[in-house]
Amino acid sequence: MNILNALTEPFAYGFMSNALTVALAAALVCSVLSCWLVLMGWALMGDAISHAVLPGVAVSYLIGVPFAAGALVFGLGAVFLIGGLRNTTALKSDTAIGVVFTTLFALGLAIVSKTPSDVDLGHILFGNVLGVTTPDLVQVCVLAVITLGILLYLRKDLMLLAFDKVHAHALGINTRALNFLLLGLLALTVVTSLQAMGIILVVAMLIIPGATAFLWTRSFGRMLLVSAGLGIASAVLGLYVSYYLDVSASAAIVLAQALFFAVTYVAAPEQGMIARARHRRAA
Repeated sequence: MNILNALTEPFAYGFMSNALTVALAAALVCSVLSCWLVLMGWALMGDAISHAVLPGVAVSYLIGVPFAAGALVFGLGAVFLIGGLRNTTALKSDTAIGVVFTTLFALGLAIVSKTPSDVDLGHILFGNVLGVTTPDLVQVCVLAVITLGILLYLRKDLMLLAFDKVHAHALGINTRALNFLLLGLLALTVVTSLQAMGIILVVAMLIIPGATAFLWTRSFGRMLLVSAGLGIASAVLGLYVSYYLDVSASAAIVLAQALFFAVTYVAAPEQGMIARARHRRAA
């Protein structure tokens, strides 16, 4: 088998082509949003919302409606519950997040365990990107376009919010509304990515690309580009590995992202291990 055949053979199958489209859409929207999550210290929020949508997904399966509808309702509900707890008590953010997401995740597990024959817990938790149907494909692409469009349209305001909330407020930007909008987009992104990655592994897609790009550059514009490029490259590499080694596609995509992070940790131009060792010797 020559190289060209090796590269084209996997995507000659329809299910692999659908998987590639969904994985690229999910990777792109997650990697762009992850830049804001990393800069604002919201990585735990991504983890929380991804787990909190489980009851919505389970209920959607049970009543026969698109899982995205239930996931979005519970994702947005988790955002408001966390914000409400934080604003009406003396609890810190991480405590409010922990209370809400563990409660909703447990509720989802209870619903799934009550009807084990009707709901495939494995597909919910770890995704089923190779089993994507045409309606799933359309749904994921539409949600991804909406989320990316809003993020890029409000890029300057969101960037100011991430770097200097006080200055953003002084310029007349409604920072509270912008915070809730960003959290709403996070919920929408989790819903977008569920089909490809599942509830647990989507957390990696919301953190690793942004964290990797942060180590490469201090320019936010370049950080967005690097993060998006890494997300896309990881999706493609992960699907090839999944096809030829017969391993879980979502796990292979996350491991590809982890590989890029490991290389960055060692070789990043200013913050990598090699660069830091050179700086120490020069000091």
